[in-house]
Amino acid sequence: MVVLAASIVSKSGKVLVSRQFVDMSRIRIEGLLAAFPKLVGTGKQHTYVETENVRYVYQPIEALYLLLVTNKQSNILEDLDTLRLLSKLVPEYSLSMDEEGICKTAFDLIFAFDEVISLGHKENVTVAQVKQYCEMESHEEKLHKLVLQSKINETKDVMKRKASEIDKSKIEKNRGDKGGFMSLQSMGSGKIDNGLGDLGISSGGGGGFGSSSGFGLGADVESFSSKPKGRPLSSATAPPKGLGMQLGKSQRTNQFLESLKAEGEVIVEDVQPSVGSSKSAIPPPTDPVTLSVEEKLNVSLKRDGGVSNFDLQGTMSLQILNQEDAHIQVQIETGGNPGILFKTHPNMNKELFSNENILGLKDPNRPFPTGQGSDAGVGLLKWRMQSTDESMVPLTINCWPSVSGNETYVSIEYEASSMFDLRNVVISVPLPALREAPSVRQIDGEWRYDSRNSVLEWSIVLIDNSNRSGSMEFVVPPADSSVFFPISVRFSATSTFSDMKVYSCFALYLKQDITYVPLDNHYYRNHHICSFSI
Repeated sequence: MVVLAASIVSKSGKVLVSRQFVDMSRIRIEGLLAAFPKLVGTGKQHTYVETENVRYVYQPIEALYLLLVTNKQSNILEDLDTLRLLSKLVPEYSLSMDEEGICKTAFDLIFAFDEVISLGHKENVTVAQVKQYCEMESHEEKLHKLVLQSKINETKDVMKRKASEIDKSKIEKNRGDKGGFMSLQSMGSGKIDNGLGDLGISSGGGGGFGSSSGFGLGADVESFSSKPKGRPLSSATAPPKGLGMQLGKSQRTNQFLESLKAEGEVIVEDVQPSVGSSKSAIPPPTDPVTLSVEEKLNVSLKRDGGVSNFDLQGTMSLQILNQEDAHIQVQIETGGNPGILFKTHPNMNKELFSNENILGLKDPNRPFPTGQGSDAGVGLLKWRMQSTDESMVPLTINCWPSVSGNETYVSIEYEASSMFDLRNVVISVPLPALREAPSVRQIDGEWRYDSRNSVLEWSIVLIDNSNRSGSMEFVVPPADSSVFFPISVRFSATSTFSDMKVYSCFALYLKQDITYVPLDNHYYRNHHICSFSI
């Protein structure tokens, strides 16, 4: 018995896997396999076909054929036994009996076929033995991996101990510094906490017009300080700056950083933080009463235009530092947008809010919770809005890639809505793997090429009424248009969708308004990460 080849073919004649066990040319095996679909008949009980030179022994496996090509002198009973063994091995290595599943495990199947058939003759093996032979487990390899993992764990432990020693030395040095932490108190009334963040937009699409995008918007609106009449203002003393521990850099490290800078990477030098500096870029509130508003906007745009998802969610939180300021009520203005649905905290007086837009507790004798820190705020109000109006999208991006000769020209245009002035806009365009930076022919703004991530960043400091639209054009080597998507955009804004405002804040027991002075140059803080669909 001599098995010439073992193959898996589709019923249309496409060869998925084929393993030859004797010396034969590629043209001959391709001709034998190409003739097989024409010889297979329908409605026949036998599973073999003979020609003048070879015999085909096959077995259907769902939409495929498991095929043995043998010479006519071979024992057909042994051929059938070999075929049955191979039919048991195929499901062991391929999870799905289709073209995709067979192609993914092609080499595993070939290795298994080699264990069953050697030089055209069947080996006396079972399915379990074939699997064991193919796994090729080695005790020495396992031992080597265990030793290697043990060294890695030991190195991690040493690293943790060193980091702990460095942290302890920093703490001891901070304790030795004079001044230390002073209690943060109010700097005065009429102050609005300002924070700046990012608003992200992502755009994806194919072909010439890329309009599929999504973006997120979040904002902290109007943090105000208050002081009842007759109560003295507290003062704030800034903590002194500490030097901390500094670690010297070797010459080799400096050379490595210089090489990265030469490749276009942005290197951020380590700066020792001052003693008492907050982990957050926004300092904790120092005013007696602080109200903050945060909005999160999720939008998904269709590739051919239109909005598939527009979901705006906002929250208003209150933070009070001192217990004596906790008996208050807040008068707000909701902006008058009928599409926004408001929902108050269960402990709030819903009837008072519905009739007079005043936020207060159900029990007037009960004070609001107090505390310090960034997580000490209490949620008062939530709102949500959904829409399908594409005109509410703050920024849209159009991308037009076109191939001309040995170059690809990419033109990108942005259009901003007049409802927002956008700051620190960064449009990130993915590029194919390049050896050099792309050639930027025209741009409204500035650009930077991130060679490590293969991304071209287009930066605009401010988008207002003077530049509601802009464009950029660059040239790269020939590439498919799909590599330039999805395009992501991030920026900060100076207003929110809900236009939520605090009208007044008054103490219940003192029966007087608390001073509230809004600033004209306030801006907003964003914490939302964008989402998009393509």
